Amino acid sequence: MTSLPADFLPIVAAPQGLSRPRAVLFDWDNTLVDTWPVIHASLSDVFTAMGHEPWSLQTVRDSVRHSMRDSFPALFGDRWEEAADIFYQAFERRHLEALMPLGGAEELLQTLASMDVDMGVVSNKTGRFLRKEVAHLGWERYFGALVGAGDAAQDKPAVDAVAHALGAMKLDDVRLDRALWFVGDSNVDMEIAHRVGCLPVLIRPDHGPDGEFATHGPHLHLPDCGALSDLVFRL
Repeated sequence: MTSLPADFLPIVAAPQGLSRPRAVLFDWDNTLVDTWPVIHASLSDVFTAMGHEPWSLQTVRDSVRHSMRDSFPALFGDRWEEAADIFYQAFERRHLEALMPLGGAEELLQTLASMDVDMGVVSNKTGRFLRKEVAHLGWERYFGALVGAGDAAQDKPAVDAVAHALGAMKLDDVRLDRALWFVGDSNVDMEIAHRVGCLPVLIRPDHGPDGEFATHGPHLHLPDCGALSDLVFRL
């Protein structure tokens, strides 16, 4: 594992002055659930059909950040909508049967719910797939908003997606800064947190590719959902 840069703060004790959040917005893929194998297999189908060399799993992990409408045109040019249709079909065949919550994810949601912390999801996964997956796990009760790609005027990291979620949660008046946390595993998640002005919280066991967080770093970096649950419990 690559060592963490000095500005990353794995949590051992709660940072001084940090209070329990009023609301938490989560990324979905690979923050609360493990979907890399499904994304990789589905993208391999697309690349093969479009005459491209498929990416390795590691390349997918390092590269997939943005929504399809923001990323596929650069990959497939004028044929991006054809490629999108292939991906949708491949993904829909696989995603529910392979869906796996990450360790400690539901316990984290239960902890926050017990503390009356409002929660929502803001994801770059297509909205209908996101809602199917949340329903499949029986997790609808935890979330006041489920915002996926295509649900807002623009997708992450545009602020429209967070505004859409806060409106659905009736939290338009929430004081940002440290009262609202955005929890995710990628630079796109940290970027939207900075753009909105809320607390950026990174969950992943490593710091990712060099320079991924050079422009929008996390305020907190924890290795997994269990560590975040422990932190919030202590606040």
